[in-house]
Amino acid sequence: MHGRRQGQWGGGGWWAGPPPWVNGLIGMAQAGATTRGPRVRRGDVRAAILDVLAVEPLNGYQVIQQIAERTGGAWKPSPGSVYPTIQQLEDEGLVEANESGGRRLLQLSEAGRQYVEEHPDELAATWRPFEEDASTDDRPDLKPVIGQVMSAVWQVMTSGTRQQQAEAAEILAGTRRDLYGLLADGDPES
Repeated sequence: MHGRRQGQWGGGGWWAGPPPWVNGLIGMAQAGATTRGPRVRRGDVRAAILDVLAVEPLNGYQVIQQIAERTGGAWKPSPGSVYPTIQQLEDEGLVEANESGGRRLLQLSEAGRQYVEEHPDELAATWRPFEEDASTDDRPDLKPVIGQVMSAVWQVMTSGTRQQQAEAAEILAGTRRDLYGLLADGDPES
């Protein structure tokens, strides 16, 4: 039996389990693990605000909620990005605010409506990554396999002989080359 060695991961000792970075990778395979949605580009907050205000007047909080709803919860911009952008749009004359029932409602100005009509592709491009992301559900989920491979690597690291660890390093290097080779071969579906 191996002696237990106290190490950097505290209480359970070094041999008690994989380090936190490995747990994070393995955790990706667990049910309910969240994945990052599409990346939001610069200018998307501006376009999203204009697009949701084209439907109806809203207050700032409702603007944030509408963006989150349109993206299926994948993007909920922070008030720190929405409110300054609203102010900028007001300064540009594209959005105007009116007090109604003690609430500040935002709506497109005439110039804002004209901008929305003249830039439909720009506004649609804001939502496209979220639509494409939702349509990719038929892709194979690699996360469980990644977690399983990381578990096997951890077992070799903690229980394997030096020879087994050296062979594992060769296998992983070959796998890495094979994966990059897949990308280099191009997409057969295109």
